[in-house]
Amino acid sequence: MKQLTQNLKTGRMEVSEVPIPADSASRVLVRNHYSLISVGTELSKVSTARKGYLGKAKERPEQAKQVLDTIQKEGIASAFKKVMNKLDVLAPLGYSASGEVIKAGCGISKFKVGDRVACAGAEIANHAEVISVPENLVVKVPNEVTSSEASFTTVASIAMHGVRQSGLRLGENCVVIGLGLIGQLTVQMLKASGINVIGIDIDKSSLELAKKSGADLVFERFNGQEEQSIMNATGGYGTDAVIITAGTNSLDPIELAGRLCRRRGKVIIVGDVPTGFSRDNYYKKELELRMSTSYGPGRYDPKYEEKGLDYPIAYVRWTENRNMQAFLDLVAHRKVNLDILTTHLFPFEEAPKAYQMVVDRTEPFVGILLRYNIERDINADVVLITKPSFSETNKLRISFIGAGTFAQNHLLPSIKNAEFISVSTTKGHTSKNIATKWKFHRGTTDNDSVVNEQYSNTLFIVSRHQNHGELVLKGLKSKKHIFVEKPLCMSKGELIKIQKEYLSVNKNEIATHLMVGYNRRFAPYTQYIKKKLLSGFPISMNFRINAGEIPYDHWIQDKEIGGGRIIGEVCHFLDLSMFFAGSKPKSLYAVELPDPQNFMDTLNISIQFENGSIATISYYANGSKELKKEYIEVFSNGVSFVIDDFKNLAIYSNKTKRKKMFNQDKGHKKEIELFLDSIRKGTQSPIPFNELYYSSLMSFDVIESIIQQKVVKY
Repeated sequence: MKQLTQNLKTGRMEVSEVPIPADSASRVLVRNHYSLISVGTELSKVSTARKGYLGKAKERPEQAKQVLDTIQKEGIASAFKKVMNKLDVLAPLGYSASGEVIKAGCGISKFKVGDRVACAGAEIANHAEVISVPENLVVKVPNEVTSSEASFTTVASIAMHGVRQSGLRLGENCVVIGLGLIGQLTVQMLKASGINVIGIDIDKSSLELAKKSGADLVFERFNGQEEQSIMNATGGYGTDAVIITAGTNSLDPIELAGRLCRRRGKVIIVGDVPTGFSRDNYYKKELELRMSTSYGPGRYDPKYEEKGLDYPIAYVRWTENRNMQAFLDLVAHRKVNLDILTTHLFPFEEAPKAYQMVVDRTEPFVGILLRYNIERDINADVVLITKPSFSETNKLRISFIGAGTFAQNHLLPSIKNAEFISVSTTKGHTSKNIATKWKFHRGTTDNDSVVNEQYSNTLFIVSRHQNHGELVLKGLKSKKHIFVEKPLCMSKGELIKIQKEYLSVNKNEIATHLMVGYNRRFAPYTQYIKKKLLSGFPISMNFRINAGEIPYDHWIQDKEIGGGRIIGEVCHFLDLSMFFAGSKPKSLYAVELPDPQNFMDTLNISIQFENGSIATISYYANGSKELKKEYIEVFSNGVSFVIDDFKNLAIYSNKTKRKKMFNQDKGHKKEIELFLDSIRKGTQSPIPFNELYYSSLMSFDVIESIIQQKVVKY
């Protein structure tokens, strides 16, 4: 299929062939007929991408600060590499589209193939021939509404939610500041609600259009008369509400709103404007300031948007989905006029020309539509970059499932003397970008085709955690060598199945290698300590991990997707303690610091190993960001080793020795080197399967110990 993308590093925009997005049980695949360019939101993205590095940093100060933090922790080289990988991506554009359902997931009952629908969502309802959309971001289009009209639905829902936030009633007054597309839609919806509407803008053509949209009065900003005229029009009291739909860096809209409102009026911020206003008007008039969150309740809630959990209508009357439906009903009953707002129609293939027109402002524009050729045959799910050579029969041929930031920063650069065959990601434009950038032969969104393909012999699984176990099992059955980023799987049931399959495949000889990305055991300081420890003597260990808090809605915290931080992160230190001990666990006990969300991410774990070694793992999410993340102490036979964030090592014995690295090294490069060498030489994988098994088992048992408040014995 074709999709419009922009390279965030160069700003280059193009319509190119990419794989269709992956489908799922909770999504529908939609073939777009029309999509709408949201000039305000998308122009900001386009402009930022076209700026130099300094300009990008000024536009995104928070991300610039993160870069500085990375430089401090990991060094300039590591930070630069991460920034380049972040920027050198193909970013999608668009979030308001309409089309026809071509496939509905098995968990979907509201839609069927052939339904005309309107779709919403940034990085979902993109400018692309086919999009994959979660159930709550799709609505059916009434017969009375054309597909071109339906493509306005998402942007119109933003305007509708702003109107709802105002709480205005029949006969009241409202000033709309900023008369772009969302401002014009706001004017029309207010008029449909029986509100007296006053429009303000700096552009005269926008004022004329607002009159056609139904505004009772319009005023050009900075003409010197608008404020007094509005006070006169509202009986000297001021307006009941102001809805700001402008996008600007100026404080003028928020200050003007404070002056125009009556006492105890409302100011609703829909557009992207600063809020550092002076206090007087807002304090003396006791004004109510409300933010309007995009399309309405449900926005930015992954349970609503991604998992399809609706809010009961008795408690949340208007959600983003119901706002979308309501707008289409307005169009069906001709309560809004989209003809006067549609100024341009471009064939989808000419989308870059549409954006260039917007950037250059060569002519007036409001609603800009892209029309798709729905008769065109669409390539299914693969984009071929180059053909495999297969010149060396014994060469490693590697495929990836998942290739996000981690894979690009740590795994892909470490792979040498191998041929990249296929890469699969959930989004077609991402797959295309990774395949091109890292010289894979093909990009796809079909994981199974990668697992089962005959051309590769080694599979890297670096996707989100929920499908690790399933993919490992499939890979073992396909006789692939497998590297899976932790965790190995998400449940004891999956672990037992993997154990059975692995032992069956390798019962006579090492036929298939299985490796989990426990990189810390391969870090230089870890290896140094391991060599210094005397064999046969028990040791004691202390691990303090200042992990820090992550947002409650981060996918890692989702028990179904990420499994939580014990399964997804603490497993690293369970494995490292077993590596240092050189022994299987004998017993384990864990306690947590209770938290309202029940995340189990601040906890202490005590482990006893069969050879008498002991370990304490303190994993804390409630510490300061200023404290370094990882502090490891190992004690044995009068010698103490201390690793400080994998940059510094201190050895205390008869005299103190210190080692220091300029850049942090957690062993990623070495683990890949050893794993690939073991495949080439036919030797045992760097981590024996028995240790992979216990590392995973212990992570599940930590959770059991916390819940059951008991010691787990092995």
